[in-house]
Amino acid sequence: MNITDIIFRKTFDSGKLKAIASITLDGCFAIHEIKVIETDHLFVAMPSRKDESGNYHDIVHPINDRARNLIESAVLSAYKIYAESQV
Repeated sequence: MNITDIIFRKTFDSGKLKAIASITLDGCFAIHEIKVIETDHLFVAMPSRKDESGNYHDIVHPINDRARNLIESAVLSAYKIYAESQV
């Protein structure tokens, strides 16, 4: 699996939500609404939806740690470069 594109759709200056991104895998599969969130560190949250009882469930998510690390490191690296270019 190769991440062939990362686009930041929205960025935010205040609050914990820092950016919303879309990624393309192998030039043929897109995942939208990936969130970059900052608490005591930056992390990536997969697209999710809220059910009737108020619980959130991932719509798309990596199946293993290798895939999660690949996506998270690529998105966070791209976000840091993007954020630095906006200063």
